Amino acid sequence: MKPIRTIIFIFSIMLVLGIMWYFFPAEGMTVGNLDLRFPSYAEDKAPSKEKIDVDKVLYKVDKSFEMTASDNLLDSIRFFRDYLKENPNRIYLPNDDYTFFDTLFAQFDDAQEQGKTYRIMHYGDSQIEMDRISSVLREKLQEHFGGSGPNMIPAVQTVATISVVQNETGLKRYMVYGDANRASHNRYGVMSQFGQVMGEGSIGFTQTNHSQAFAKVKEISTVSVLLGKNSNGFKATLHCDNIKTEPKVLKANDGVSLITWTLPADVKRGTIKFHGRAEIYAVLLDGEAGVAVDNVALRGCAGTIFTRINESTLQQSFELLGTRLIIMQFGGNNMPNITTPQKITPYMADLERQIRYLKRVAPKASLLFIGPSDMGRRYGGKMGTWKYLPELNDSLRVMALRNNVAYWDMFHVMGGEGSMAQWVKHNPPMAGPDYIHFTMRGAQQIGANLARSFTTYYDFYKLRQHVPSDKVIEFVNLDPVEDSIRTSRRIKLPTYNPYGNKTIL
Repeated sequence: MKPIRTIIFIFSIMLVLGIMWYFFPAEGMTVGNLDLRFPSYAEDKAPSKEKIDVDKVLYKVDKSFEMTASDNLLDSIRFFRDYLKENPNRIYLPNDDYTFFDTLFAQFDDAQEQGKTYRIMHYGDSQIEMDRISSVLREKLQEHFGGSGPNMIPAVQTVATISVVQNETGLKRYMVYGDANRASHNRYGVMSQFGQVMGEGSIGFTQTNHSQAFAKVKEISTVSVLLGKNSNGFKATLHCDNIKTEPKVLKANDGVSLITWTLPADVKRGTIKFHGRAEIYAVLLDGEAGVAVDNVALRGCAGTIFTRINESTLQQSFELLGTRLIIMQFGGNNMPNITTPQKITPYMADLERQIRYLKRVAPKASLLFIGPSDMGRRYGGKMGTWKYLPELNDSLRVMALRNNVAYWDMFHVMGGEGSMAQWVKHNPPMAGPDYIHFTMRGAQQIGANLARSFTTYYDFYKLRQHVPSDKVIEFVNLDPVEDSIRTSRRIKLPTYNPYGNKTIL
């Protein structure tokens, strides 16, 4: 070949590549089942996104919970008003109704005095496995309202947790979803699974020694078993340390039963032995009266399985347990199915069905939905947020509020789009190399922020006990201009003492 032809050929190839570089879309092209990528002019000229500084994000979140010390009542209410309406770390409330959790807080306040334990069911995907996020929420709330112990555990535990060690013999596990065994019925119970005992079986538990465990999970002085469909003469016997307990013998019951042993002291280990036939839905390892936070980690679940569980079984269980708040933390597992914005709509419709169902079977419980974390995926060699995840998060918030469900926006608490990659790179790492799951440190940070957001509403609830409701409404709805005028006039309002019991008039 003549040199000139070689040169023309080379320049022709360069021209073709240059045209492709200029016109090829930055997001790539899909041909059949293939995703085609090519360096593009648009991608090269696109402004680089500012990287998230995780420490700055977390510092800003932390500062957003701080109220400036003041003896002026208006200053205090102004903080809560701004928090309710503007703080991105807040729990979004339906219709901005700041009284949404009032009934719940009143019950929590009275729990210890009444000798009751009210339960929070924290359902979620693998992000809450090992009791990571739930454990922080549990510890913080029990510091406020009392209660202790690791709380609810399944009959058969397949993923170790940081809060308790357990084992079982003679029980066969059935689960409503996934690769586990399916039952011939749908009585799966509040943990979406049960352990079937036919003859002899046992469940053992031991106080945790995990370095990340909190102090209160080691305080176990009340042991209960939630069970159903038991045979006549079914017997459950508890052996704890050196404490003697009376066996529980039940008559035949097709419904749900709750049996409880109240122990004279905290125990380090115990074994519950069963004799007969029954479906074991859960074991409760509690302590003093107060609040329990029950971790129900559903790996691979998108939150659409509740309607598959028997309605009567759930209704009886939630009533017996005293469940007053149900947390749903889902969304991430459905991301691979959302290849277009239109595919978000059917998922929202399915979640709405679950919410309506949970409200029906747990009419005394409030609902809180926690959206997905940021999730990292590689695009053209660069790590970015999964496409349509921001749209999914926004849709989840709208759907939840429309259905009278509170919403906590974990995606933006993390820092929003692109934050997961920086949580992974943080030293020490706050998320794992799969760019999906938090490390223990990251999960505890998320749990702490959730707890602080929740207790901020409780602080506002307590403040409002000292102020006439019409005054609260006036200040919360105060126009910023009028607010400024009042401030400029230096109108002195009554002081607020959160530890006092005298009503401010």
